[in-house]
Amino acid sequence: MSPSSRQLPNRIETERLILRPFSGADAAWYYAMSLRNRDHLRRYESGNVAMSLESEEHARTTLGEMEACWNEGVCYFVGVLDKLRDEFVAQLYVGPFATEPVDYIIGYMADCAHEGQGYVTEAVTAIVASIFDNLEADQVRIQCDESNARSRAVAERCGFLLDRVFPEEKQGADGHSAMCSTTSYLRLRRDSV
Repeated sequence: MSPSSRQLPNRIETERLILRPFSGADAAWYYAMSLRNRDHLRRYESGNVAMSLESEEHARTTLGEMEACWNEGVCYFVGVLDKLRDEFVAQLYVGPFATEPVDYIIGYMADCAHEGQGYVTEAVTAIVASIFDNLEADQVRIQCDESNARSRAVAERCGFLLDRVFPEEKQGADGHSAMCSTTSYLRLRRDSV
């Protein structure tokens, strides 16, 4: 399979969830979600796209760009919805990290109203399987702030092993750069077979 033909499916279902690309039609609820989650995202996800939205129209444009990236196989912004209520519960990001070996990085955030219910773990488990199957990854990584206990716990529950911890300068919630420690978790294809 050539790299250009590798693609995540447009719909993945788990027991409780639907994982799918965002579209411009999601703008109203996505913008409302971004406002609701600002305080929640500020510490660890200050660069998250949801933090920068200024209006529903801005959300529509941004979601259209995210959808185009998905369709072109550049990267994937994944909406995670509760299957029964058709309600947003989380967002995943899948992007290329390296080509040799084929390596993808994933990120995630839970909606503040849906934390601690296992949705992110369930979604990450499903997306990692799809990355190995559909994108033919050799490995998948997760990076998060060392002090982000919830994100680290998701990585560990999903079978990722701690690869390393490294210092990194990041923009903080106050807009200023600060040093922090980033943990890098890795999961290999051979560990998923």
